Amino acid sequence: MPFFLTPEQKQSTFWLALWLALAGLLYLLGPVLAPFLAAAILAYALSGPVDHLCRLRIRRWAMPRALAVVLVLLVFVAAGGALALIVIPVLRKELPLLLAQIPAFLAKVDALVAPRLAQFGINIKLDGSGIRTLLTQQMATGGDELWTWVLASARVGGSALLGWIASLVLVPVALFYLLLDWHRMLALVQGAIPRRWVDPVVSMAREVNDLLAQYLRGQLLVMLVLAVYYSATLALAGFDVALPVGLLTGLLVFIPYLGFGLGLALALIAAVLQFPGLTGLIYVAVIYGAGQLIEGFFLTPRLVGERIGLNPLAVIFALLAFGQLFGFAGVLLALPASAVLMVAFRHLKHHYLRSSFYNA
Repeated sequence: MPFFLTPEQKQSTFWLALWLALAGLLYLLGPVLAPFLAAAILAYALSGPVDHLCRLRIRRWAMPRALAVVLVLLVFVAAGGALALIVIPVLRKELPLLLAQIPAFLAKVDALVAPRLAQFGINIKLDGSGIRTLLTQQMATGGDELWTWVLASARVGGSALLGWIASLVLVPVALFYLLLDWHRMLALVQGAIPRRWVDPVVSMAREVNDLLAQYLRGQLLVMLVLAVYYSATLALAGFDVALPVGLLTGLLVFIPYLGFGLGLALALIAAVLQFPGLTGLIYVAVIYGAGQLIEGFFLTPRLVGERIGLNPLAVIFALLAFGQLFGFAGVLLALPASAVLMVAFRHLKHHYLRSSFYNA
C-alpha cells in the first residue's frame, strides 16, 4: 500500500524542514552572530532595570524607554570603567617593579636549577645573558621557520584584533536597539510559536525566567562575598594592594578561571615585590586556596544552586560536565543552562507520568 502524506502532514513537514534549514543557517553564521548573542544576553540581564525606570512616575510624567535605556547603559559602562580604574593603576604600578626584579629572579633560578641540569649534561645559564644567547642561536638556526610563524601569527592576530574591535563597536549598538525594542521582539517570538504550543511554551519561559533571575541574584551575592573575603584577608596579610586585587578577584569570579587567575597573578606579583623570601607566596597560596574551597563547595552550591533548585552535588556535576563538553563557554553557562534543562525535564516528567506507557 503506497504511503501518502495528508495535507496536514505535508504542511507540518514543510515548516519543520524550513525551521531546520534556518537553524542550519544560524549555525553557519555563528561567528557573525556572536556579537548579537552577547548583546542579547546583556539585554536580558539589563531589561529589568530598564522596565523599572519606565514604570517610575514623576507626577504625570513617565520616563521614555529610550531615556531609560541610555541611563542604564551609562551606569553599566560606568561600572565597567570603575573596575578598569581600579585594576589599571595596580598594573601600571606593579608591572615595572616586576620587570625590574626579573634579573635577580633569574639569577636565583639559575643558581637553583642550573647545577641540577648540568648533572644530565644540559649546560645552560638561565640568567638574562644566557636566555638572550639561547634566543639568538634559535633565530640563527631556524630563522626562516621562525619568521614564517611570526608572519602567520601576525596575520591571524591582526584578523582577530579587527574582529574584537568590530565586536566592541557592534555590541553596544545592538544592545541599545535590543533594549529599546525588547518587549516588541518578545511579542514577535511569541507570535511565531504554533498556537497549540503557545500556552505550554509561555509557561516554561516564565519558569526559566524566574530561575535565571534567582541565578543572577545568587551569583551577585557570591561575587560580593568573595570580594569582601579576598580584600579582607589580603589586607590582614599586609598586602598594599589588598583592596583593588580583592575586589577584582571577587567581582570577576563569574568568569571561570579568568577572574580567579587574573587576581591570583596580581597577588603573586605583589607577594614577590613586597615580601622577602616565600612569606608572601605562602600567604597567597593559603588565601586563594581557601577561597576556591569556599566558593566551590559552599558559596556556589548554597547561594546559587539552592536558589535555582539544584543540590550542591548537581551543581558540581553540572560545572564538570558542561566544562568537559563545551570548554570555557560551557563552564560559564553551566548553571543557567542547567536551570533551563531542569524546567524542561520537569515538564517532560509531568507528561511521562500521564502517558499510557507509564500507566499501562
